[in-house]
Amino acid sequence: MAAAMTSGKAMAGPTAIGYSGPSLPLWPGKAPGAPAKLPVRKVQQQSKDAAWDDRWLTGIAAPSLEVRQPAYRDGSAAILLPGGGYGFLAWDNEGEEQARWLTARGVTCFILSYRLPGEGWANRETVPLQDAQRAVRLVRSRAAEFGIDPKRVAVLGFSAGGHLAGSIATRFDEQVYAPVDKADTLSARPDLAGLIYPVVSLSQPFTHGGSRDNLLGQNASEALRQAGSVENRVTADTPPVFLTASSDDGLVPIGNSLAMYTAMLAKQRPVEFHGFDKGGHGFGARLGNDTPAHAWPDLFHAYGKRHGIFTT
Repeated sequence: MAAAMTSGKAMAGPTAIGYSGPSLPLWPGKAPGAPAKLPVRKVQQQSKDAAWDDRWLTGIAAPSLEVRQPAYRDGSAAILLPGGGYGFLAWDNEGEEQARWLTARGVTCFILSYRLPGEGWANRETVPLQDAQRAVRLVRSRAAEFGIDPKRVAVLGFSAGGHLAGSIATRFDEQVYAPVDKADTLSARPDLAGLIYPVVSLSQPFTHGGSRDNLLGQNASEALRQAGSVENRVTADTPPVFLTASSDDGLVPIGNSLAMYTAMLAKQRPVEFHGFDKGGHGFGARLGNDTPAHAWPDLFHAYGKRHGIFTT
């Protein structure tokens, strides 16, 4: 069991999350397209070991950014996008545990608790993108408060969160909600995007059907599936992208990462891809040193340093 798995604190109750830092509401009022009856928040503990947490969140009625601050700040920020097939958020594996290794390197982290599209929101296909755009803008608007450079904001997403990271990297200037305050005058373009074992395509045979259906709804048109496929949205303005996946991933095939890598190369955009023979899916930062994919955090951080995002 990797060290990252043993560093959590068991949750205190059925809906407790035990936040250890500031919480920033994403929207000044109700989020866009709110249903008449808001979803009810639930936390499901997947871990059988009281020494560490593995919580899944649903019922995101009030999306937020949960701030994790380092002892020493290098001036960069990372917005973390947990996966969960757009049906839940894998909060610890792809949020808290990622924040721990990043803050140890001086990166200020913001874990995004984003809305799940199947929980009654209008315009479900853009609900997570609305929250991701707003998150990048809000982080930039609070840059001075948290000691970060607004030109050094990364996003790091996992599985369906990787699809969301790819979506914000390629659709940052698409208007998907009405501006609500001055923060919305700022750019939503991240300066770096990390896509870890990501869902990318919603139309190709190698897509993850659960993520696709949770985002778009069942029996979505081919036009909607094509529009939601990240590999189709790459442009000359797409920021640098880091990709990693394992060839033994039996849930989200590595073909997703290859599609994004190919699309970035076609547009001559900066991209780095690491494909490992072992790792499976959902490994987060939990793999032991004997599994090749364990190396991805160091590779991602090094890529960010080469692009001037991280410095330590």
